[in-house]
Amino acid sequence: MKIKLLAIGKTDNKNLILLIDEYKKRLKHYIKFELEIIPDLKNTKNLSEIQQKEKEGELILSKIENTDNLILLDDKGKQFTSVEFSKYLQKKMNAGIKQLVFVIGGPYGFSEKVYQKSAGKVSLSKMTFSHQMIRLFVIEQLYRGFTILKNEPYHHE
Repeated sequence: MKIKLLAIGKTDNKNLILLIDEYKKRLKHYIKFELEIIPDLKNTKNLSEIQQKEKEGELILSKIENTDNLILLDDKGKQFTSVEFSKYLQKKMNAGIKQLVFVIGGPYGFSEKVYQKSAGKVSLSKMTFSHQMIRLFVIEQLYRGFTILKNEPYHHE
């Protein structure tokens, strides 16, 4: 299985970029991983929230293959402990999924078309975090999940 993280908009904080790169490097010891950034939309002042979600949704869906298992990072999604998340990853690998794609949407969430295409929603917290920070949190949790599956000493209960 391969895991892809799709995100709208670039990360401009140099410290976050360094941490994201560190966890990407660590994660590659366990699984093929790719972070793909979809550029921010231009001229959004003239767009309603719905129009912006639809345009971002088209860009997201253009990056998805029919065989991909699409999981949305959504505040209304299922919450996991780190151990539960590792079991979730194991189930996805056992299911023979070719590519698992996690998506971080834009500031207003996802379009209806993206929700319809998704195979599920995961919430990292009931709190709201910046889109740039969520990238780091997701990659770190993927890394943590794989260290749990390998019984490595990164995670402590």
